[in-house]
Amino acid sequence: MTTTTLAGLVPLLPFLGAAAGLLLGRTAPGYVRPLAVLPSLTSLVLAVLVAVRQGGGQAINAATELTPTGSVPIELALHIDGFAALVAVLVGVVASCVQIYSTGYLRDDPRYPSYAALISLFTSAMLLVVYSGDLIVLLVGWEVMGICSYFLVGHYWETPEARAASIKAFLVTKLGDVPFLIGLFALATDAGSFRITTVLGTVASGGLHHPTLIALLLLAGVAGKSALFPLHTWLPDAMAGPTPVSALIHAATMVAAGIYFVARLLPVFQASSAAMVVLAVMAAVTMAGSALAALAQDDIKRVLAYSTIGQLGYMAGALAVGDRGAAVFHLLSHGAFKALLFLAAGVIIHASGTNSLAVMSRMTGLRSRAPDAYWTMTVALLALAAIPPFSGFFSKEAVLGAAEHVATGHTEHAPGSAGWIVLVAGLVTAVLTAAYATRLWLLAFHGRGVKAPDHGKEPRSMTVVLWVLAVPSLAFGLAYGRLPDWFDGRDLTPVLTTSVLGTGLALVGGIVTYGAWRHTTALAPRVPMGAVVAHPDAEPARVEAEAIASHAPMFGDVAYAPDPADPGRLLLGPLHRHAAVGFHLDAVYHVLFVRPVQAGAALVRFLDREVVDTYVRGAAALPRLLGAAVRRAQTGNVQTYVSALLAGTVVLVVAALLVATGA
Repeated sequence: MTTTTLAGLVPLLPFLGAAAGLLLGRTAPGYVRPLAVLPSLTSLVLAVLVAVRQGGGQAINAATELTPTGSVPIELALHIDGFAALVAVLVGVVASCVQIYSTGYLRDDPRYPSYAALISLFTSAMLLVVYSGDLIVLLVGWEVMGICSYFLVGHYWETPEARAASIKAFLVTKLGDVPFLIGLFALATDAGSFRITTVLGTVASGGLHHPTLIALLLLAGVAGKSALFPLHTWLPDAMAGPTPVSALIHAATMVAAGIYFVARLLPVFQASSAAMVVLAVMAAVTMAGSALAALAQDDIKRVLAYSTIGQLGYMAGALAVGDRGAAVFHLLSHGAFKALLFLAAGVIIHASGTNSLAVMSRMTGLRSRAPDAYWTMTVALLALAAIPPFSGFFSKEAVLGAAEHVATGHTEHAPGSAGWIVLVAGLVTAVLTAAYATRLWLLAFHGRGVKAPDHGKEPRSMTVVLWVLAVPSLAFGLAYGRLPDWFDGRDLTPVLTTSVLGTGLALVGGIVTYGAWRHTTALAPRVPMGAVVAHPDAEPARVEAEAIASHAPMFGDVAYAPDPADPGRLLLGPLHRHAAVGFHLDAVYHVLFVRPVQAGAALVRFLDREVVDTYVRGAAALPRLLGAAVRRAQTGNVQTYVSALLAGTVVLVVAALLVATGA
C-alpha cells in the first residue's frame, strides 16, 4: 500500500467510525465502544507508518482536482512533511487515550454513543487539517472542529454553564474565523492557488502583494482557534464539558490547529515584520496574563485551562521569532503532559467529589485514594514547570533559546524587538508557571482536615491511560537530538543561558509558593473531624444534597474551607480578585460588544414593530373596514335576507315606474 493511500486512511477511519457510531448507537449499543476505540487505534498505527516512511525527509505531496472552479482551483491534496507526520501521531495517541479513558469515565452516561462519535469526528477533522495540502480542504477540517467543540462542550446541556460555554466557544471562534476566511481568499488571490506548496513558492519569490494585511487577517482566526489574546476567553469556560473532551481540545485538537497552521505557513507571516511583532505581543500578553489568572483559580480544570493558554503563548512566541521547530516541539511535548494533566484531574475529581481546590485542601488521604493520578500528575506538573529532565524543560528551553538568538541579533528570521518581547515574557511566565503548578499539587494532594470520601476504585481503562501518557511526559524531551531532521534541521539543543535562567526562575517560583502554602496552612483553622467540606461560596442546601448523594459522613456541621488557606491569595495580593475573573476581559467585551449589539437589536425590533408594522397596519386598514362593512351584511338571518330582497324589489319597481312616467 502506498504512503499516500495510508495517509488518506488516517483521517478517513475515525470519520467512518463516527458515522457508524451515530447509526448504530441506539440499535446496537454493544458496538459503540469498539467503534469508538478501534478506528482511533488503527488510525494511530497508520499515522506511525506514514511517519516512518516519511522519515523526516522530502515532503510527500499528492493532489487531485475536486471540480473545475473557473478561477483558483480547489484540490484534494496531501502535504506531509516532518511536522505533519509527528503532529498526526500526537493526535492519534491523545485521541486513542481519550476514547479508552472515556469508556470508563462515561460508562453510565446515556449520551455516550453520540459523545464517542463526536470525539471520532473531532479527531478526523484535526487529522484532515494536519495532512491537508490545500487551504480550502484545511478550512473544512477547521470548521468541523468548531461545530464538534460546540456539541462536546455542551454535552451536559441540562446545566446552564454548559449551554453558555458551548455558545461562547462557538461565537468567539467564529468571530476570528470571518477575517480568517477573508485572509485565505486574499492569500489565494495573490498566489493564484490554494495549494500550500504553491503559496509558499509565491512567498519565496516575493510574489505576495499584501503580506501584512493577509498575515493580520489570518492571525485573527488563529487567535480564536488557539485561544490567544484577545480571543482566549472561551477556553476557561469550555471546562463545563466532560474532562476527556478538555484533554482532547487542549492537547491535540482545536487549540493546536492554529499554532500548527502558522507553523505550516510561517513564511507568509515572516514576509511582514509588523505581523511578527504583533504575534510576539499577542504571545507575551497571552502567556503572562494567563499564568497570573491560573494562580488565582479555584477550579482545578480552570487552572489547567489557563495553563494551556499560557503554553500556547510559548508556542506563538516561538513562531514570532521565526522558529517553527521550537514551536512544534513544544506543541508535541505539551500535548502529552497536558492530556495527562486533564485525565488525571478527572480521576482526582472522581475521587474527591469536587472540582474545587479549596475543598480539596481541607481533605486528607486523597493521594491514597488515587495513587495513579498522584504520581502521574506529579510527572506532568514537573514537565509543565519545565524542570529537567522532564519533556517540558527541553521544549520550553527551545522556545527561550530561539527568542534569545533573535534578541541578541544572531538570526534574521524575525525582528529583534520580537525576540526581546518573547524572551522577557517567557522568563516571567516560567516563574508563574512553576508557582501555579506547585500550588495545584499542594492543594490537591497535601490537604489537611477530613478524610477524602471513598467513591470506589477508578476503572482500569482510566488509570492505565495515565501511565501511557506519563512516558512521553517524562522522556520525550530527550529526543531533541533526533528531531532536527524532522524540523528543517533546526538545532533544538538547550542554550546554557536560558536553561540556567529558566530553571532557576522555575525553582524560585516553586519554593516561594511552597513557603506561602506553609504560612497560610499554619494560619488556617482546622476542620472538625466528620464535617462535610465545602467551598465558601457554596449554598448549604446544595452542599448537603451533594454530601448525601456521595455518601459523605454527616456527623458534624458543614465546614467551609477558609480563603486564607490559598497561597495564591498571599502571592498575588490585591491582584488576586482581578486575576480570578480573567482581569475582567469578559466584562470589557460585554460593554464594548454585547451591549451595543443588544442595543442595536432593540432598535431594530422597535423600528420593525412601531414603524414598519404601523405602515403595514395602515395599508390594511381600508380593506379591513370594507370587509367589516360586508361582514355586517352577512348576518345569517333568513328573515333579514328576505326583507332586504323585498326592499330591493320595491326600490327597483319604484325606479322603473319613475322612469316610465318620466318617459
